[in-house]
Amino acid sequence: MEFREHEVTVNLKVIVWQDEMGWFVAECPALLGCVSQGRTEEEALANIRDAIIGWLEVSHERGIQEWQETEAKVKVEG
Repeated sequence: MEFREHEVTVNLKVIVWQDEMGWFVAECPALLGCVSQGRTEEEALANIRDAIIGWLEVSHERGIQEWQETEAKVKVEG
């Protein structure tokens, strides 16, 4: 049996807010515990992109597929 790798685009909702210290916090509600931050909104979005990719890689390695369906807001490309 032959296996091939494919790149997939995943669309996930990301929520961004500014905390009391001025940092921008980004969270992906569909992926439990997937949260990041940055000094700017752009940095927080770049960091949550990396966190989402890491979350998906680890969940794939561990066989975890516990996603919550949400509407798409941010396009995350591998």
